[in-house]
Amino acid sequence: MATPSDLTVRNDLTTRSDLAIPSDAELFVQAQHFGDALMAQRLKLATAESCTGGWVSKIVTEVPGCSDWFDCAFVAYSYEAKESALGVPRVMLEQFGAVSQEVVTAMVRGALSRSRANVACSITGIAGPSGAVPGKPVGTVWLAWGRGHHPPLAKRFLFEGDRDAVRRQTVRAAFIGLTELIAERDANA
Repeated sequence: MATPSDLTVRNDLTTRSDLAIPSDAELFVQAQHFGDALMAQRLKLATAESCTGGWVSKIVTEVPGCSDWFDCAFVAYSYEAKESALGVPRVMLEQFGAVSQEVVTAMVRGALSRSRANVACSITGIAGPSGAVPGKPVGTVWLAWGRGHHPPLAKRFLFEGDRDAVRRQTVRAAFIGLTELIAERDANA
């Protein structure tokens, strides 16, 4: 089980209501630029998605030639899927809930260990319109990004809008975090 010292959190909570909801075309451009950066570093991507239902991988696979830099996607919505497909411990799911730093970090680690990718992102959240629980309102989303054996980075967001808006903002945040991750690691290499 992950301990707080195993996890890196950038700004515990980010609320992004100041940006317009991204269009499919804007998300495609983000994926295209990210793919170019992965190709330049000879890296491959895996995703582990819950509340986005595979939307990151959908946008990625719209980019011609993505097979050169995209390995696979895990869409793990239920506790059972997170446990069996990504190796998230059941006790962690029961203790912290699916929408948590611990679970999103376990998901990104599972995506890396169960694929041929060396870069991954994971997503879990409450896109709405229902599903809110105390302390986790609709729009709460955790994302994590990992590369190789480096400690994953995790970040919690609170997005506004309907289900589509929350999911679109989440996909944009996933690409921003992935792009930052490979830029940071490349600069430190």
